[in-house]
Amino acid sequence: MAKTAPRPTLRDVADHAGVSVISASRVMREAPNVSESLRVRVKVAATALGYTPNRIAGSLRGQSSDLIAVIVPSMSNNVFPDILDGIDAAFQGSSLRTVLGMSRYDMAEEEAILRDLLSWNPSGVIISGLEHSAGASEILSGLQCPVIEVMDSDGDPIDTSVGFSMSSAGHIMADHFVERGYRRIGYVGAWGERPARSRKRRLAFEARLAEHGLSLIDHQIEDAQSSFATGAAGLAKLMSRSPNIDAVFFANDDLALGAMMHCHAHGILVPNDLALAGFNGLDIRDGITPRLTTIRSPRAEIGARAGQIMLDRIGGRSDAEHGRIDMPLSFLPGETT
Repeated sequence: MAKTAPRPTLRDVADHAGVSVISASRVMREAPNVSESLRVRVKVAATALGYTPNRIAGSLRGQSSDLIAVIVPSMSNNVFPDILDGIDAAFQGSSLRTVLGMSRYDMAEEEAILRDLLSWNPSGVIISGLEHSAGASEILSGLQCPVIEVMDSDGDPIDTSVGFSMSSAGHIMADHFVERGYRRIGYVGAWGERPARSRKRRLAFEARLAEHGLSLIDHQIEDAQSSFATGAAGLAKLMSRSPNIDAVFFANDDLALGAMMHCHAHGILVPNDLALAGFNGLDIRDGITPRLTTIRSPRAEIGARAGQIMLDRIGGRSDAEHGRIDMPLSFLPGETT
């Protein structure tokens, strides 16, 4: 059997390019302040030799890798895939790559995943939400690399946050329901309302209704993950207790669209008998009649903004953004209210 040729090393690349190992390393790590001529020489040599960086070896030496740890709750709908697409778009053309962990809205699981991913010595962390376990918060606060929390702007970030206001979302939908004349209003959520973001949104929705002199008639929080089936089940339970409700706000579009299917199956006319509204503005709403009233969250834009900030911070740019960055929401009126 023929022997496999040894994998080219960084020294091989440096020798081929006629530069020092340190210079070759700086080019391969996309370090700032590297001349274009040096970058081209090293990249050409690496391509000619078929060299790829050994990220694991780098992490074992205690160096930061080219990996960015990304921790999200779920990939079951288009919310977090859109975030990841935005991050990936920002990283195109750079050496940065994402390594993904999913917490399923479990803070203990999030902390365990964070500890695991940090063993790879990532150059940065992108994590969803502003609320974490005490252990995870302590770890994130002590990191020397950039930490970017995404999807929420109602709170103080550990380092930098890119998100939108849950309070604003709740207020927008409450105002819309009241303007349309609805007075007996309910709410349906999922995941046991473990995501603090959805709870913030519901509480803001209730508070805004109170400002209009109304109260939330009833709410149903399903323990199951968000899905069409969960939305249908949640609405059925809500209506069994409160059959006179005339409008329901759902924690997301998945739930609302499932509820719409339940209404079709049981002869409930939308919006004549019952108005429905969701959250996130998923593209699927464009293919379903009646079109769902919802609020679009800027998911891809959040991912792209977070990715660009990560690139700028790692590259040492003095104008890199810090602190809380609030992205705008878009109200999408439909035919279900």
